[in-house]
Amino acid sequence: MYRHHFGLHELPFSLTPDPEFFYGHPGHQEALNVLLVALQGGEGFIKITGEVGTGKTLLCRKLLNSLDAGFCTAYLPNPLLAPFELYQALAQEFGLQVPAAATLHDLLKQLTDKLAALYREGRRAVLCIDEAQVMPVESLEALRLLSNLETEKFKLLQIAVFAQPEFNTLLDSEGLRQLRQRITFNYTLPPLDHDGVAGYVNHRLRIAGYRGLPLFTGKALEALSRASHGVPRLVNILCHKALLAGYGAGLHSIDVPQIKAAVRDTAEILPRRTVFGPLRDEPLYRWLGVATAVECVVLAWLTWSVLS
Repeated sequence: MYRHHFGLHELPFSLTPDPEFFYGHPGHQEALNVLLVALQGGEGFIKITGEVGTGKTLLCRKLLNSLDAGFCTAYLPNPLLAPFELYQALAQEFGLQVPAAATLHDLLKQLTDKLAALYREGRRAVLCIDEAQVMPVESLEALRLLSNLETEKFKLLQIAVFAQPEFNTLLDSEGLRQLRQRITFNYTLPPLDHDGVAGYVNHRLRIAGYRGLPLFTGKALEALSRASHGVPRLVNILCHKALLAGYGAGLHSIDVPQIKAAVRDTAEILPRRTVFGPLRDEPLYRWLGVATAVECVVLAWLTWSVLS
């Protein structure tokens, strides 16, 4: 609802991982550089970890978009799969036709043949796995067996995993020590610092088409940085709600009261007293409620129009 009010051609703080909005903050750019250098160098196994909301999925999508035609990529966004399902999903990603009666051995042979064919064509096969912390131990061992596929000089499959920190605890188990030893590069995504939050917000606004004076005041950005602890997903959520509050109040810039309203509406921001002190019921928060309610009514009306 606020796009036209603020002169935007799209929503700047959507939670979808759009690579166009990737912000090259030093921590995230370093992670991307590590991935690109490792894959270009033929390294077999790379691990990127980060807390919830720090931008792992967006980094993964940015990596996939950054690789040229010399790479053949496969992407598994939901790896909660048994070993057979893992091999089956990977075969499908590489365009293989899997017979209904195929066994685990059949799938491994098909994959080996496909990877060898790609190598002969001069292309590198890359598998990117998001949310790797949910993988069963048996599937992680199956993944290690895939990483064994190699010629005398090159890995036939390079693997990049993106995971929450729990993945490190999982790898510490005795049964996965062989997989742990195969990880040649690893990087931990840091949260954004204050300057990073400010740059991140202004970058996303610019990509979304904003061309006016600074939309968020300096104090609003300071409050946003404290409230979000530099977690990009929380920055997005708070900015979206603050813009709704500003729109509902007819404002053309976002200040601390709108950030407070957004924090009040976000259960994840705890404890609130350590961010701003006690939050009072403010008129701007009521405006946020009105704007959100109007948005829901408009969406309901549009849905009814389409269905009828």
